[in-house]
Amino acid sequence: MTRGVVSLGLAGALGPESIARIAPEVERAGFHALWINDTPDGDALAALAAAATVTERLHLATGVVPVDRRPGDAIAAEVASLDLPLDRLTLGIGSGIAKEGALARVGDAIEVLHGAGMPRVLVGALGPKMRRTGVERAEGVLLNWVPPVEARAQTDALHEISPAAHIAVYVRTAIVPGARARLEAETERYASFPNYAANFARMGVDAADTTIRDVTELSDALEAYTAATDEVVLRAIVPEDTVEAYIDFVRRTAPSPS
Repeated sequence: MTRGVVSLGLAGALGPESIARIAPEVERAGFHALWINDTPDGDALAALAAAATVTERLHLATGVVPVDRRPGDAIAAEVASLDLPLDRLTLGIGSGIAKEGALARVGDAIEVLHGAGMPRVLVGALGPKMRRTGVERAEGVLLNWVPPVEARAQTDALHEISPAAHIAVYVRTAIVPGARARLEAETERYASFPNYAANFARMGVDAADTTIRDVTELSDALEAYTAATDEVVLRAIVPEDTVEAYIDFVRRTAPSPS
């Protein structure tokens, strides 16, 4: 069985300057891609532009840009203005917080991005309809907050629909004791959201079961996730948002050579 690749996820709020200092370490460590989430206080595309200037092979991805806040034409315009390398770029998009019209909004954004020459779009998807949109209209799906067994089940189902679709999964990961409290706080926050709470209930898991909580769990969890899907993105949770803490995370979690 082909193993899924291992990538690293960082917060867009770190800013381009910090991302530019971390990105070369990510490339040297052998990660497949650097994923940056997009928030009102953290422009993922600007951060990836900074990373692009200091790396040569590292794939660059957004995980994800909410299209209710930044529609497809605005994303495409910024990609062009930043001169991001399209051969290394994956645009992860999501519907955002506005529930009404979510499927149509994401579908429209995919069409706009493809029309603007963006070759690789993945859809952040929680429910089955959005996941199907991702594999039928885009190049794949980014899963989030799922344990390995569910990641495998969803990946297999999506590959039945579109064998060429790329399925990635975001996994919140803390590897040092000092980061555990931050991971638990983020886990509790997501578990309090009705749509995520309902999803955890459907899967029959606790939110914490979808995270990696200690370095002793890392090897087994990575083996399970990489066997289940095409790409696992370790979303780094560290004790403090310093460049040094993230570089330590990168070095401790560096993928083993194939």
